[in-house]
Amino acid sequence: MRLFVFLFSWALLCLSCSTEPKADLIISSGNIYTVSPSLPNAEAIAIKDGKIIDLGTNTDLEKHKGPDTKTINAKGKFVIPGLIEGHGHFSGMGKSLININLLNTKSWEEVIDMVAEKAKTLEKGEWIDGRGWHQEKWDSIPLQNVHGYPFHDKLSEITKDNPVILTHASGHSLFANKAAMDAAGLSLDTQSPSGGEIVRASDGYALGVFEERAMSIIRNAHQEYLDNIPAEQKHKIWLKGIELAQQKCLENGITSFQDAGASFEEIEDYKKLANEGSFDIRLWSMIRLSYNQMKGKLDQFPIIDQGDGFFTVRAIKSEIDGALGAFGAWLLKPYDDKPGFEGQNTTPITEVSNIAKLAKQHDLQLCVHGIGDRGNRLILDLFEEYMPTKGYENGSRWRVEHAQHLHPSDIIRFKELGAIASMQTIHCTSDSPFVEKRLGHQRSKEGAYAWRSLLDSGARLANGTDVPVEDINPIDCIYAAVTRKRKDNGFEFFTEQKMTRAEAIKSYTLDNAFAAFEEEVKGSLEVGKYADIVILSNDLLTCTEEEILDTEVLYTIVGGEVKYQK
Repeated sequence: MRLFVFLFSWALLCLSCSTEPKADLIISSGNIYTVSPSLPNAEAIAIKDGKIIDLGTNTDLEKHKGPDTKTINAKGKFVIPGLIEGHGHFSGMGKSLININLLNTKSWEEVIDMVAEKAKTLEKGEWIDGRGWHQEKWDSIPLQNVHGYPFHDKLSEITKDNPVILTHASGHSLFANKAAMDAAGLSLDTQSPSGGEIVRASDGYALGVFEERAMSIIRNAHQEYLDNIPAEQKHKIWLKGIELAQQKCLENGITSFQDAGASFEEIEDYKKLANEGSFDIRLWSMIRLSYNQMKGKLDQFPIIDQGDGFFTVRAIKSEIDGALGAFGAWLLKPYDDKPGFEGQNTTPITEVSNIAKLAKQHDLQLCVHGIGDRGNRLILDLFEEYMPTKGYENGSRWRVEHAQHLHPSDIIRFKELGAIASMQTIHCTSDSPFVEKRLGHQRSKEGAYAWRSLLDSGARLANGTDVPVEDINPIDCIYAAVTRKRKDNGFEFFTEQKMTRAEAIKSYTLDNAFAAFEEEVKGSLEVGKYADIVILSNDLLTCTEEEILDTEVLYTIVGGEVKYQK
């Protein structure tokens, strides 16, 4: 009888063991931080069919190991959910990886040198395209300047045969040489358009700088040139940029990317890539077109989880003002360093209102670019009027993209409305050399990059880099979030607004997922969610501030597949 009971029990145990699902991949011996309150830490993760099936200790997960199970020994390294870029420009990032990248230039002379080198490789008439310069971040400013902007003369002298278009790091102004201005038909009589400015010297001489809506003068001429390039050749260049952008994301631990603006044409291309299985990261896009371009053409939206969860379109992007560095942020009071000037309303309120109505009609999120305190206030007013449902859990989760400079009285309104403050923490330290110059001490202290005040009020934040405005590197962004220090010289910007380490990680994972209505499938390491995982060299919760910057991405795993390994 005892023998029978033993054999019966043993058979039941074996039956139980055999019914446990066998994992495709097990990550063991990790310092796993799940970003989930139900199980904050674990040692091992089991993955099957692209999703997490179990978490626990190494011993716990032995039951999921089968003959075909692959394993990764994390060796005690820091394992967290795949990082989500909460606001960037995906095809723009690809373009920046092909064209001249000026993000790290420290002087106008350095910009000229890079353009000169590029010009040597081109035929007469070919345009030179670049992005990333920022006059406020140079070590020196040419003696001949207006508001820190240099004159085009030296650049034009070395590029007589090639029109040049160099977009500002912010994307809200550009620099053109004489050939480009000639191609655009610019003259002394050309007037600045509403919402933009052709920057001129006191005698009317055009420096070569075009701010906000005035950029279209040069961009239209550049587009005429591009229109003469065969469509097949342009598409190949675009695809190459997308390939480079994906690679760059994976190298930086980015498994999902929230794209702040795509055309209908790009969306169709993205759908095709997703359905072909050509995406290695998950892309979430906002439609970025005018009201007239979108009206009557949104019936196919939202698009959710195209290509087995790799492409989604569920938002519309608009803007209300420009960038602080280009004097485009729309302020309640004038700039300290440009008396009498309050910035630019780059998109008429009526246009943004009409786009809000479209978003409401088609059950799409509305995401509006807002930098200045006046711009942000008016966006919140529009949300209050048009947002279908308010609050966070069951709300519309409309987003203010950037929310950089807020009047203190508007901070609580994010929580009250259920609006997402989609901010980029790296902008704080990147812009810090000129913020007080633009806004003065009090406005900078009370409402500039006010993460702590927003979080304490109950607001939900998202985080990102705004790439290619900044580099895609999330580690630099997390460092900025928890220190508000520049990494080059240690300059601190009102550190009372810092995030905690846990808040910074959450802002790059679960909070970004929440901002896209994707918290049920990503953003934390939990059973049933996508196995999008990053393994880092340092524990971001406990390492020193200096060690944060030294952190390396060791593995990037998307849907249970290793897409990058250092």
